[in-house]
Amino acid sequence: MHADFLHRDPPRLDAADRAACRSWIAHHSKSFYLSSLLLPARVREASWALYAFCRRADDAVDEGDGDGMRRVDALRARLDAVYRGSAPESAIDRAYLTVATNYGIPRALPEALLEGMEMDARGHVYATWDDLLRYCFRVASTVGLMMTRVMGYRGDVALLRAADLGVAMQLTNIARDVGEDERRGRVYLPAELLERCHGDRREAVAELLRRADAHYRAADLGVPLLPRACRLAIASSRRIYAAIGDAVRENGYDSITQRAYVPLGGKLLLVARSIGAALGPSLPIPSLASVGPEDDALRREIAACGL
Repeated sequence: MHADFLHRDPPRLDAADRAACRSWIAHHSKSFYLSSLLLPARVREASWALYAFCRRADDAVDEGDGDGMRRVDALRARLDAVYRGSAPESAIDRAYLTVATNYGIPRALPEALLEGMEMDARGHVYATWDDLLRYCFRVASTVGLMMTRVMGYRGDVALLRAADLGVAMQLTNIARDVGEDERRGRVYLPAELLERCHGDRREAVAELLRRADAHYRAADLGVPLLPRACRLAIASSRRIYAAIGDAVRENGYDSITQRAYVPLGGKLLLVARSIGAALGPSLPIPSLASVGPEDDALRREIAACGL
């Protein structure tokens, strides 16, 4: 598939629904909210709806009482209602319906996201890197692929690099939250990795971050392919998330007893450092020869979502 920018200006979200999404994101996802403010208004508003819908679903599975699979089934029922075109009662669901309609977001993307949440609900055990990669794609790369559609880009290379960014961010999350996840009865560190590290979780966290860095480097190649007005937000988001990994390193890879974070001042500095990526020249579409660490696997996952 070749590059395909959309230049139409779709209808805006209902003002009340838009405000509800913005408020939810500002409270629950501060790093993303900061980066989103750098997007053009049309993309920014749609991104609030996407992230609020996806993040709220994730929180419902993580934090609700009772059976996790029951909550996943309830989310699937809500998603079914959205794609039937029913008028949802929830402002966030209504906003997502508007965005999905405006930008042609295929149902397979949020379905894949729910498959990742089902892995959490069932207490999935990760034996290999491939297992963990599939999980990261489902819970994070799918959201990045939705964002590429909102930004108006359909190129194969941009989709791969968006998937890389999602994987990198999710690996960073996992590296940061090892202790917190274990206290909730979840282990994302693959068994083969723990075996290779002789059970040393700090060494395993270091390897997770090395993998994340490889995906961040691949994702950087996609930024100059995006609409110029969107680049600063994406480059800033990438730098802020990567800085979380740097904070984990500064803590001696101890994410059992410490939680790494990036203070607001640090985030603002990273935004300033991202300006060069936003102002750089647009690049020609590069060859589809593998440049990412796991391009073949990511192509298969993207194709399974009908993209």
